[in-house]
Amino acid sequence: MKTYRSEIIKIAQPAPESPGVYFFWNNKKLLYIGKATSLRDRISSYGNTDIDQSRGPKIVEMVSQITKITWETYDSVLEALLAESRLIKKHQPPYNTRDKDNKSYYMIAITKESLPRVLLIRERDIDYAKKNAHSTKMLKKIILRSFFGPFPSGTSARTALGILRKLFPFFDEKSTQPHAKDFYISLGLAPKDTEDSFQKTYEKNIKGLELFLSGKKNTFIKKLRKDMHLHASKQEFEEAERIKKQIFALEHINDIALLQHETYTTKESFRIEAFDIAHLQGENMVGVMTVMEHGELQKKSYRKFIIRTVNKSNDTKALEEVLIRRFGHPGWGSPSLIIVDGGKAQKRITERICRLYGIAIPVIAVVKDEKHKPKALLGVEDIIEKYKKQILLLNSEAHRFAITYHKSKRKIQR
Repeated sequence: MKTYRSEIIKIAQPAPESPGVYFFWNNKKLLYIGKATSLRDRISSYGNTDIDQSRGPKIVEMVSQITKITWETYDSVLEALLAESRLIKKHQPPYNTRDKDNKSYYMIAITKESLPRVLLIRERDIDYAKKNAHSTKMLKKIILRSFFGPFPSGTSARTALGILRKLFPFFDEKSTQPHAKDFYISLGLAPKDTEDSFQKTYEKNIKGLELFLSGKKNTFIKKLRKDMHLHASKQEFEEAERIKKQIFALEHINDIALLQHETYTTKESFRIEAFDIAHLQGENMVGVMTVMEHGELQKKSYRKFIIRTVNKSNDTKALEEVLIRRFGHPGWGSPSLIIVDGGKAQKRITERICRLYGIAIPVIAVVKDEKHKPKALLGVEDIIEKYKKQILLLNSEAHRFAITYHKSKRKIQR
């Protein structure tokens, strides 16, 4: 077991830090396909000495057989997720075999309608519909024109669809078409003049989505560039500008939500950091950081901050200062999850600072009532459900630590 790390690193060098899909081989036999936010971090994690506890005996068995590791890099985690699904479906490696418990994976399906809808449905529903003339409740009277997947994680699939909808606005199963059509026109999806032009533009969008889901993003971008230049030559500058914006979005995919989910689900060592601000009407303002690892409070890792840049009551700006100073100390370790005391404003500023430092860490905000009791948690539902007890405990500990530090500063001022 202790030799796994050196062996994995040896055969994996030099794995890049970019998103991608990796392949484990035993000579010429493909064993496993996986996706990664960072290929280097993910591949090296299989060399951990506690892999039998963290991954289980099946993975230990697989790792012992690896003789070669290869990979493909992608521009975004979204593209890596879609590529993993396509490649597993194509090659069906033995260690990607699904559990035999009737688990139904998700598929992204596009309907065969005049204005196609994009749906997230169970794979078993598609299989049943093929054999029974589309008689399932969800697919009744619906004919599918294409579908993509399967995706083992429903959360990842839904998050991916949310990102894709910003790139290729589409109707879904909840859309009421007359209202939705007006909505997409207001977004600049199609010209406002005729029914035919709307349908033509929408169909181009759906074809673009299908190309993207098929791994042909560059092919679609080339086509968009050609269309953009054609519209510009005809002095149709509004449409040329719309296409230009779509190209930019495709080349700079914002998949922070997918990055958060990826970080949460793959982190080997789970470290939670909670932050809180304390003051009295802006006086003696301080901030704190408390830490939990593997469910245990790590008091030696707690940190205190005297707020330097805020001279009045502004908890959000004070939190911004604390986070910038915290991330200025990479030697303190890397959190898997961040807890902040407050609401949407505190959550947004924390996510902005994370993006500023180029890191993807999920953020949970603890909203309090007038008695400073938790009344809501804002963030990724999967994380809240799994770690609610730890979130509330560490948030309470951060509040206690902040109040204690604030009171000590007030005493000194007297």
